[in-house]
Amino acid sequence: MLDNYFNYKKHKTDFKTEVIAGVSTFLTMAYIMFLNPVILADGGFDFGGVFTATAIATALACFIAAFYAKTWPVGLAPGMGINAFIAYGVCLGMEYTPAEALGAVFVAGVVFLIISLTPVRAWLINSIPKSLKLGIGAGIGLFLAIIGFELMGLTADNPVTLVQLGDVSNPLLLLGAAAFVSMIVMEKMNIKGNIIIGILVFSIIAWLTGYGKFNGIVSSPPPMTHLLAFDLGAALSASMVTVVFTLFFIDFFDTAGTLTSVANVAGKVGKDGKIQDIEKAMLSDSVSTVAGSMLGTSTVTTYVESAAGVKAGGRTGMTSLVIGLLFLCCLFLSPLATSLPKEVDAAALIYIATLFVRNISDIEWDDIAEAGPAVIAMIAMPFTYSISNGIALAFVSYAAIKIFTGKFADTSPAIWVVAILSVISFAVA
Repeated sequence: MLDNYFNYKKHKTDFKTEVIAGVSTFLTMAYIMFLNPVILADGGFDFGGVFTATAIATALACFIAAFYAKTWPVGLAPGMGINAFIAYGVCLGMEYTPAEALGAVFVAGVVFLIISLTPVRAWLINSIPKSLKLGIGAGIGLFLAIIGFELMGLTADNPVTLVQLGDVSNPLLLLGAAAFVSMIVMEKMNIKGNIIIGILVFSIIAWLTGYGKFNGIVSSPPPMTHLLAFDLGAALSASMVTVVFTLFFIDFFDTAGTLTSVANVAGKVGKDGKIQDIEKAMLSDSVSTVAGSMLGTSTVTTYVESAAGVKAGGRTGMTSLVIGLLFLCCLFLSPLATSLPKEVDAAALIYIATLFVRNISDIEWDDIAEAGPAVIAMIAMPFTYSISNGIALAFVSYAAIKIFTGKFADTSPAIWVVAILSVISFAVA
């Protein structure tokens, strides 16, 4: 039956290969089960509720991709960077409640869903300059890095210099640092699942040495505290416009970029340069975001780690189906999730940050008009502790540069729309 549905022969694959591909992708993205609850809990979410929501939302999203976008061997889960924006920017920084934040995620998902069904999708993808996309991606990486540094204890507050080096004699900090190094080494050695392996190995060391508390491995899933608990009142207010836009922007362009990367590896780019069935993949992503907000977690997006499964031979939605089933099995691992030292979790954050930042090599550095706004996005996000501020400042500076260099007519209307909205958001803040 599965052979008939996914048509293995047409895609030059088979059941065994698809299963191996699904396991490969799962191992590279399983860390989200532990990191997402840790990050959102800092913003006032219930750890257990988010843990269960993460497992179910991820599984559901993968099933949607498997059976609707069935030619895409991808994994979907709550996105890194977006969850940090929700926790530290929206909840802690702007003092919105988790329910109000989830309302914004829901609205952003609906906007994404509507755009995915219209020609606006292609217009938007082609309207935003590559340099801005890369700069914003790198900025999200640096934002994750500064959060990781704080969680690990590598930085501490200083009344004069704002930040300073933390207590590097802390054994847990040293274990976290070692976990980070191990992840890099395993990546260099092409070991699949390097992030989750690093987290588990150094957590075990922390437990055995008495620096960490082991709470067990298996139990019944925690209750879904935030199920259907989203509040649309704040999300539809004028003060939430920039939050909704930021959530939509990150999800939309992160998904488009990820799908493009996966398509290149999977050979889904046609001779005309168009990506086969991308509309189904983006629609699956947007529906998953809406569903995720209803279940009680932050924006669900397509993971670039999907490339691991593609490299292992995955070519159909069967890969996504395997990923989803494996995440469902994680439902029963909540005691293990609460046992992981935050310093070791932080190592994964810093490692992921390096993956976000490394794409800056593709920025047009020879054109300062393109590179300048990209750098503004990169440095504004960690220094203002806000992804939305970084995006806004990047677009405003890009628009201003185009005006004063006589490039007004050659610039996409999308740039002006976002720049004007950004100025308004600063004015009413």
